[in-house]
Amino acid sequence: MSVHPSAIVAPGAVVPDSCTIGPYCTIGAEVVLGEQCTLVSHVVVDGRTRVGARNTIYSFTSIGIAPQDLKYAGEPTETEVGDDNTIRECVTISRGTTKGGGITRVGSNNLLMAYVHIGHDSQVGSHCILANAATLAGHVTIEDYASVGAFSPVHQFCTVGQYAFIGGGTIVTQDVLPYSLTSSRRENKAFGMNKIGLSRRGFTAERLNILQKAFRLLLSSRLNTTQAVQKIRDLAGDDARIIADFIERSQRGVIK
Repeated sequence: MSVHPSAIVAPGAVVPDSCTIGPYCTIGAEVVLGEQCTLVSHVVVDGRTRVGARNTIYSFTSIGIAPQDLKYAGEPTETEVGDDNTIRECVTISRGTTKGGGITRVGSNNLLMAYVHIGHDSQVGSHCILANAATLAGHVTIEDYASVGAFSPVHQFCTVGQYAFIGGGTIVTQDVLPYSLTSSRRENKAFGMNKIGLSRRGFTAERLNILQKAFRLLLSSRLNTTQAVQKIRDLAGDDARIIADFIERSQRGVIK
C-alpha cells in the first residue's frame, strides 16, 4: 500500500494494498475502499462509505460527509460509490438520511467534474457526466448516460432521464425527459431529441427515427400530454415505452 506519511487512515478502515493514498488524505474508520483506488491529495472519505475499484479521486473532495440537512442528527446512514469513476477537485458527496432511504449512491464509469455537489439520498446512475459545479439537491435521481451541464442546479426530488443532456446554467425544477436536449435561454425548454449524444452512444438510425417521432408528438403536435403519451405508446420499440412510462410516473411534471 502506498500511503503518504501525512495521510490519516483510521483503524478499522479497509484500504487494499493496491490503493494509493496521497498527502493529507483522511479516511474514516468505517470506510471500505476497493482495489486500485487513487486519492490524489487532501481527500476526505468518512462515515459508512463503500468505494468500488479503480476510482481516481482528486484533491479537496469530500465523500460520505454529513448531509446538509438540519434534521440530520448523526444517524448511521451510508454512501456508496461504484467502479471506474473520475471524481475531480472539490466534489462533495453527502451521505443519506433516514427519511430519504438512508443511502446516497453513485454508480460506475462516471465523470464528476470540479465542484460538483451530490446531496443526501441522491441516486446517480452509471456513465453519467456532471460538469463543473453541477449541483444536485437531496433526493435527486440521475439515470444512466445522462449529462448535467456546468452550473446547473437540480431541485429536490427531480429525475433526469437516461441519455438526457442538460445545457449549462439550466435551473431544473421539473423532471427532464429521457433522450432529450434540455436547456435554458429565458425559460427551460426541451428542444427535442439529444441526437448527437445518442448517435455517439451507438443508437441506430431506426431507433433515432422512432425517438424523433415521439418527440414530435410530445413537443410539436397540438396534442395535450395525455394524448401524446397514448400516441407514443403506439410506436414500436422500448425507447418510446420508456418515454411514456417516464412521463406517467413523474411526480413533479416534465419539462416540455
